[in-house]
Amino acid sequence: MKLLGIDFGLKRVGLAVTDPAGSMAFPLFTLTRGGRDAMFQALLAVVADEGIETVVVGYPASAGGQESLTARQAVNFAHSMARRVSLPVLLMDETLSSHAAEADLREAGLTGARLAQALDQQAAVRILQSYLASPEAAREVTA
Repeated sequence: MKLLGIDFGLKRVGLAVTDPAGSMAFPLFTLTRGGRDAMFQALLAVVADEGIETVVVGYPASAGGQESLTARQAVNFAHSMARRVSLPVLLMDETLSSHAAEADLREAGLTGARLAQALDQQAAVRILQSYLASPEAAREVTA
């Protein structure tokens, strides 16, 4: 089962995909947000071109249990995506995925613009890796 991981942001959207067996995650690319319609067109093209069967959207859960503005935006994005595709769209806790992704990239020697360019995709990889490693009960369906 091939999955698409999305690290949703207001400026950039990082994308990652799994191998066809759904066992390993790889960075795909980062979309720079323009208009909403253009973003969803690009995402739908990825879904079609890559043969995606499930979409996993990062959800920035807060430690205190209160849903933040960013978390609500991620949920709204996931619902919007679910209305546009006929496949499961899931939320996956992405707590600290960007920080861990940045640490991975710095360890690999990336800095400056190269680091910034790869960060969102690597965060999407982290989201997919968390999903793949999680028990079924930890996966939340949004649509």
